[in-house]
Amino acid sequence: MARFRARDLVVDTKPDMTPVTEADRAVEQVVRDRVARYRPGDAVLGEELGSDDGQGSGRRWIIDPIDGTKGYVRGLPVWATLVALEVDGRVRVGVVSAPALRRRWWAVRGGGAFLNGEPIHVSQVGALEHAQLSYDGIADFDECGLTDRFLALARRCWRTRAFGDFWSHVLVAEGAVDISVEPCGLSPWDVAPLVVIVEEAGGRLTDLHGVARIDGGAAVATNGRLHDDVLRALRTGQDERAANDGGTT
Repeated sequence: MARFRARDLVVDTKPDMTPVTEADRAVEQVVRDRVARYRPGDAVLGEELGSDDGQGSGRRWIIDPIDGTKGYVRGLPVWATLVALEVDGRVRVGVVSAPALRRRWWAVRGGGAFLNGEPIHVSQVGALEHAQLSYDGIADFDECGLTDRFLALARRCWRTRAFGDFWSHVLVAEGAVDISVEPCGLSPWDVAPLVVIVEEAGGRLTDLHGVARIDGGAAVATNGRLHDDVLRALRTGQDERAANDGGTT
């Protein structure tokens, strides 16, 4: 927050042509320092500072220091620090902290999901025609070749808004949105805490093939009741052919 909207904020460009700020690196270093102090030996994976394999504890911390950096550098308040704890290959804890929004979401396996200390739950909407859908940007669907299918899905829904990034998915968890879609380009640190938060709130978060994983490159979150309909609507022609031939999609 101290560097948010600072006139002298230092912004660099990474090899993938996305921005990174001094705040991104500083936040990740703070989290890594805390892990090293309180959980020495645990592995760490972070967006900016890479991977540390630890000492075989079976625990790995996954960090996105600022999810929404492009908005951060423009002064938009929709950005958050994402932290997840993976134990023996499964995410057990997820935290999404958005200080500019004064909101923090978290969940623990078997312990429910919370927003600012209050329990949250997904909506009970059961039809696409009554659903609110959120997404990141049309260019993402262009890149994945899913634009036509996404637009057809959006037109079936009651309402669409591009809240974007982490916010789309946690809004599903708290029941304000029914569907959120990011179709490609995601890394484990973009997804890891969101999976446990959405699931503990009663929903589903999967890749485009319906698999709950953090390395699938995509995130489709719903209240659960709508999930299969959304996946069918986004399924590519290749997936449909594989399904008709008896293959796995």
